[in-house]
Amino acid sequence: MSRFSQPDPELGHRLSRRGMLGVAAGATAAALLGAAAPANAATGGATPATAAGSKGRGRPVLPPGRLGIQLYSLRDKVSTLGFGPVFAELERYGYDEVEFAGYTQGSVGPITLAQLKRLARNHGLNPIGSHVGYYSDDPNAYTFAQNLTKVLDDAQALGLEHIGTASGPFRYGSTVDAWKRAAEDFNTYGAAARARGMKFYQHNHSEEFSFATDNPKVRLYDILLKETDPDLVHLEMDIYWAYVGQFRFSKRPDGTPAPFEPLNYVLRQPDRYPLFHVKDGESDPSNPYGYTMTDVGDGDIDYQRFISAVTRLRGHRLAHHWQAEHDNPAESFTFARRSSAHLHSLREKC
Repeated sequence: MSRFSQPDPELGHRLSRRGMLGVAAGATAAALLGAAAPANAATGGATPATAAGSKGRGRPVLPPGRLGIQLYSLRDKVSTLGFGPVFAELERYGYDEVEFAGYTQGSVGPITLAQLKRLARNHGLNPIGSHVGYYSDDPNAYTFAQNLTKVLDDAQALGLEHIGTASGPFRYGSTVDAWKRAAEDFNTYGAAARARGMKFYQHNHSEEFSFATDNPKVRLYDILLKETDPDLVHLEMDIYWAYVGQFRFSKRPDGTPAPFEPLNYVLRQPDRYPLFHVKDGESDPSNPYGYTMTDVGDGDIDYQRFISAVTRLRGHRLAHHWQAEHDNPAESFTFARRSSAHLHSLREKC
């Protein structure tokens, strides 16, 4: 596909994440529970409560019980310490939920899904969702297309409310009809997930906001929204990548304007967005992606405005889940701690 003809940081991210996907069966979590706890020097001493109230006295922007983290951001810690110590740190930082990107991530020692679920709950963390590959050329691959039943069985075993993919709908290409075919696939997965009491979702990168190769007046993301059943297919907006998409694709290939605002997609159909990735970036017009990824709170994305706009909608205060993420943090525990502290500190303007 032509979108891969040039070096693509997003593609590298997707491929590296895909390598983390999979499920391990195991006999015990003892190795995890016995792993050494992270040193305070690596994480600092601040907690979300330390920063609370630092930005005014209004109602907290972040709804109670709805802050999660995508564990891909902490894959280095999981692989060296195990899930137990990582979950203990997240509990200390004030997180409520976790989203998986694979159920092993190189963890220390084997662990079963039942043990993983119990370990999360023991630290006050609700397993809220998981990223699984969309399709593969390998018929035995752990993807929706190749092993749908197994993917849903595992999600149920973990008690997940949501099960989704971070793969773009490019399976059949970048034409209008190709995305209609992908939408049919997603409707199928959504129906199967709904039959199990779960919601299927797709997580975007910026390429979803590009234009169909056979009709450059049509934005691909709009095809996905139109051709998928809103009762079956949900979206997890990665807010950072959506704003990268705004930077990259606010003009059509012929140069004519095609502006869009990521927040407006959510405000028009808030029920379609149960999950968000809260990822920050420093504006950098010299960067072909428009931003340099940062820890949450260090960048230029206005999360006070974005989260407030969504949670102020009638009936939506507690209807969404906000997952902090950084693809490659300089120090992953520091990222997790600082991001939680920043988000807990935000207050609505009086």
